[in-house]
Amino acid sequence: MSAKPKFAVLVFPGSNCDHDCEYALSEVFDIPVKMVWHKETSLGDVDGVLIPGGFSYGDYLRTGAVARFSPIMEAVQEAAVKGKMVWGICNGFQILLESGLLPGAMLRNDSLKFVCKHVNLRTENNQTPFTSELKKGEVLNIPVAHGEGNYFLEEDKLKELNSNNQVVFRYCDDNGETRAASNPNGSVENIAGICNKEGNVLGMMPHPERACDVLLGSADGRKMFESILKTSLEKVCN
Repeated sequence: MSAKPKFAVLVFPGSNCDHDCEYALSEVFDIPVKMVWHKETSLGDVDGVLIPGGFSYGDYLRTGAVARFSPIMEAVQEAAVKGKMVWGICNGFQILLESGLLPGAMLRNDSLKFVCKHVNLRTENNQTPFTSELKKGEVLNIPVAHGEGNYFLEEDKLKELNSNNQVVFRYCDDNGETRAASNPNGSVENIAGICNKEGNVLGMMPHPERACDVLLGSADGRKMFESILKTSLEKVCN
């Protein structure tokens, strides 16, 4: 594997953040990108997969519920098992939940309204391939845009999630406090992003690809992309 990873960006009917992700990866960080249509059965020779936001299949039935059965998802499952980086953002997070790659489910926002604004995130786990350039407790300002981002998990499984350090981000205020007022959707324990036990699969509702340039209101998302570059370089050196 080269020092620069190659990423697949999935494209479903209804994806609308696929080219945002492509731009952040290829134009901002010079990471080679392969756009992969949902009907494909192979990801090809890539080091990671990014499942973008949007409204796959129009969000019919449930968010991510139909996309989960797309042919390409079998290859995504295989990539996750092999330890490759799998990153789901917004609708991509919802698809990862529906596919069983991450635990839990998404409910409608508790306001029953679509939420589109910048929020603060507290970094809970900086030991993943996606967060290694962040400090534990570091607060990021990242935009959200979703109608179903209310993360839910049963109490016993929630305890397991916490004990395994699988909560990666929590919604917080400017000072890093996880208050109810800083929770944009009612998500349990202010959870904004989680990973699998191995740490190579990450799902998050906020959009770091929309926070890579100060002209967009924040560049706080850059450190996540810098983290995957560092992870790839370390693999080569080892």
